[in-house]
Amino acid sequence: MAKIVEPNPAFTREIIAGGPNKAGGGDTLMLCYQCGTCTASCPSGRLTAFRTRQLVRRGQLGLKDEVLPTEELWLCTTCYQCVERCPRNVEITDLIFIMRNIAAKEGFMSDQHKKIGENMMAIGSTVPFPDTMKKVRADMGLPAEPPTTVSDQKAMADFRKVMEACGFDSLMKGGKK
Repeated sequence: MAKIVEPNPAFTREIIAGGPNKAGGGDTLMLCYQCGTCTASCPSGRLTAFRTRQLVRRGQLGLKDEVLPTEELWLCTTCYQCVERCPRNVEITDLIFIMRNIAAKEGFMSDQHKKIGENMMAIGSTVPFPDTMKKVRADMGLPAEPPTTVSDQKAMADFRKVMEACGFDSLMKGGKK
């Protein structure tokens, strides 16, 4: 039996308006006529079930519940090949960023993206800096830790203040995924 999905026109309007950050590119959403060039151009789509065109169409139709909780929203690698080849100049990658921002604001985020955010909050870097790399750096005559927030306590404290001020820390603690 087919599942009936109720469209949410407010979701479409939110994408067009740029989402919670009022980002650019949303105004190109309705230019898409579903030619499929984006999906055919997508390197992620060659390896996964990601279909760029379907995601854009769901946004056009206001199918919020078919976009926000899905893993495929997070499969875009932001390579911009879809944008470069789009015959209608649809800002597809920007649309995906907008939908991701809406999803994150509502508590949906891929586990991998959340882990990266948690690392940033905890250590000031997207990936942990292992002891083996510290040894390699020391062997090369460099400080064991790179001159980033990883080794600068004041910079790390300032970074955390900024992340807390913009609500990033809360975003990492909350969520539905």
